[in-house]
Amino acid sequence: MPAGKLRGSVFPTVVITHGAWIDGTGWRKVIELLQMNGLNVVAVQTPLSSLAEDADAVTRAINHQSTPVVLVGQGYGGTVITQAGSHSRVAVLVYIAAFAPDKGESTTDSQTDYPPLPCVARFEVDSGGFLYLAPDAVPEFLAQDLPAVDGRILAAAQKPIRASALVDRVTSAAWRTKPSWYVVTDEDRMISPDVQRQIASKINANVVTLHAGHVPFLSRPQETADVILAAVDSVLGKNPDQ
Repeated sequence: MPAGKLRGSVFPTVVITHGAWIDGTGWRKVIELLQMNGLNVVAVQTPLSSLAEDADAVTRAINHQSTPVVLVGQGYGGTVITQAGSHSRVAVLVYIAAFAPDKGESTTDSQTDYPPLPCVARFEVDSGGFLYLAPDAVPEFLAQDLPAVDGRILAAAQKPIRASALVDRVTSAAWRTKPSWYVVTDEDRMISPDVQRQIASKINANVVTLHAGHVPFLSRPQETADVILAAVDSVLGKNPDQ
């Protein structure tokens, strides 16, 4: 639980950035746990239309805060917080099974040295260039560690991402100047755990491994919240191991 204050201000605000195929409401369980710990939480609804537009949405949310920000990103949302996280109000970054490109790199560049996962064959592209997961692929790949009914609901409510956003290149890499945490999900079928570990090592993050698939905020909400709380404590000057 957060304790103490930072330079006389209230606790940091947690700003959450969702990834592809799910929106901010998918974080409801983690949001509730963070709020129970006295934290203000904002879940940004990004359009998933381009890196620039998604980063702008996160930047607007950060600008709206009056306290230091713990910026959280999952999946493609990690690329977004890498771009938006250079904001002076951001104190720490938390990557949840997420991408973290370097300056000049795109989301897809992180996976070029690894074979494509089977989920790629289940992508569907509409006439506007947006990527969907085939409905039966959502419970198989995105949410295999959730009850079947939850997987079907995610499939029905999935938020597609424009394919071109995945090749947009970041113009700044916030993790180069901000401390980072990284949650590796070792049962992930959307981003290889090996890719995740390589990313976490590259950004010199504090690493936590969860036995979970790609949406640990739904399947392991308490453990996911605990990592964010540890990041909050690090902003407040506490030892993250305490």
